[in-house]
Amino acid sequence: MEKKLKVLIFTDLDGSLLHRDTFKFDEIKDYLKQIISEGIFVIPNSSKTEKEILEFSSELGLSLPYISENGAVINGLDLLNANLPRQLILSREKESLLKIFQNIVPIYLQKKCKWLSEMDTKNQAKILGLEDKKLKMALDRKYTILFNFEGNKNEKNELSKIIKKEGLYLQEGGRVINLTDKVNKAKALQVFVRFFMKNNKKVKTIGVGDNYNDLDMLKISDFPCLVFNDKFRLDEIHINNLITTNKPSPGGWADVIKMALVKININ
Repeated sequence: MEKKLKVLIFTDLDGSLLHRDTFKFDEIKDYLKQIISEGIFVIPNSSKTEKEILEFSSELGLSLPYISENGAVINGLDLLNANLPRQLILSREKESLLKIFQNIVPIYLQKKCKWLSEMDTKNQAKILGLEDKKLKMALDRKYTILFNFEGNKNEKNELSKIIKKEGLYLQEGGRVINLTDKVNKAKALQVFVRFFMKNNKKVKTIGVGDNYNDLDMLKISDFPCLVFNDKFRLDEIHINNLITTNKPSPGGWADVIKMALVKININ
């Protein structure tokens, strides 16, 4: 790898780096630490909250820059360069989003949106696969609202069209839908890289994901990587030079990263 070249790995967490059900990453922890020690930057870019990503960093034993709540906030640019800001907020707060939603969405569609914040703990835990402290951290959101939609596909498309007129979006993850501002993982990646390139002109990006809300991020990455997810049919995904693996997370994460780094070295 060229000395002046900086490699940034923007990675989803659940189902991409973390095991889909246990949320563990023990089997790749040493590899993750190794590549970071070699000067490669790993930036979680996740629908997870700030507290959840800080918990991941704590388990790793390292402080990382990160993007939380589906592109709503960038934290830790100052870890890469002291002259860069500590935090960039790209979204309106969730209270503003909910007020707009309630004003513009017909009541019959609102009734089909089941907000996780209004559910009992048992149902919250069942949907998110989390309990106790981890469940509380996942629900401690500032910029996004989690819900399940109980209508049909046409009704969900209608809902999406209505809210887009006011700059709101539906981001679908593996377990729930996020009501978000006009942000996503791809836009946050672009902002992050733009700031980073003020001091580093030669940058290559690796994007790693496993779900639909990761595809925009993968499309704008220099080296897009898809970790195995049985919900996807590869022939339905149209991303040039896509690196794939038939292994799920966390082992699949290490596989695609190794392949991407080989390609970068060749270039």
